[in-house]
Amino acid sequence: MAEKTPTFWLPGRHAARRAHLLNRGRVMSALRAWFAQAGFIEVETAAIQVSPGNETHLHAFATALIGTDTLHRPRYLRTSPEFACKKLLAAGETRIVDFARVFRNRERGPLHHPEFMMIEWYRAHEPYEALMDDCAALIAAAARATGATRFSYRGRHIDPFAPLHRLTVAEAFARYAGIDLLHTISGGEGDRDRLARAAAQEGIAYGSDDDWGDIFSRILVEKIEPHLGNETATILCEYPLPHAALARAKPGSDKVAERFEIYACGIELGNAFAELTDPGEQRRRFNAAMDEKQRIHGERYPIDEDFLDALAQMPPASGIALGFERLAMLASGADHIEQVIWTPVQD
Repeated sequence: MAEKTPTFWLPGRHAARRAHLLNRGRVMSALRAWFAQAGFIEVETAAIQVSPGNETHLHAFATALIGTDTLHRPRYLRTSPEFACKKLLAAGETRIVDFARVFRNRERGPLHHPEFMMIEWYRAHEPYEALMDDCAALIAAAARATGATRFSYRGRHIDPFAPLHRLTVAEAFARYAGIDLLHTISGGEGDRDRLARAAAQEGIAYGSDDDWGDIFSRILVEKIEPHLGNETATILCEYPLPHAALARAKPGSDKVAERFEIYACGIELGNAFAELTDPGEQRRRFNAAMDEKQRIHGERYPIDEDFLDALAQMPPASGIALGFERLAMLASGADHIEQVIWTPVQD
């Protein structure tokens, strides 16, 4: 039997969390003020969607939309506001932010919660490097809001006001795992056997049914992530094309995409893309991810055809999703995500 989550409303437990909860509000106010000053329009997108997103390892909450005709139409609680935000870009918005409640099943722990806030923002006609500058500014704003001069988590620390350290994924694999990652990619596809041999030489275990992406993730978690976000926040950029997700390829490259993730104190805070606007390529990636989801988890989610129609009209843009509670944790000195959530989901 799973361990029961302690009741949050007990006065003693609430009192122990209250300082962190108040800091949550301070950080949220500071970030909203920053976005307003930077010219972003705050939008509010629907939580109920035709598709929750088409990523292999994300699990959604399912529901049904019952119309006046009494027909049940399958719907999902979003795992991200991405599809809806991009539809607004197609409609003509150019600089938007959504402080979005999102929902993910099979996720709970010190850094994960079934319901949490994702801050997602987009800049039309701007390069994804602009988002790196945004991240630095937001980390500093969060620190100023709580009076923090250092972020710490499980013995790891960063200066929230220091310039971000930038590292490509290929550089990180060479430096920390001794692997030439780009040598395992050709024509946008990963060579599973070549990466498997490199992993084995470095003593990294993998399953016989692991594909290139699975092995890549094992190396990332075991060898790379422990080195990220120490002393200063780290931008890990130029992700390999087989892990491009919704990002476009780097111009002139058939190996890497314009995608980055940002880490602080070993915690992944955000995931950013120079957005793919080719609906045909996006459909191919969605289908590949859902085929893999079916193979591993025995389920698949529908594709939002309306989203693909909008993608064809969307301008070039860059976008990022940042986990608000994780940033609030660091700014407040909390060591568990539920310390910065007013009413944690009951088990």
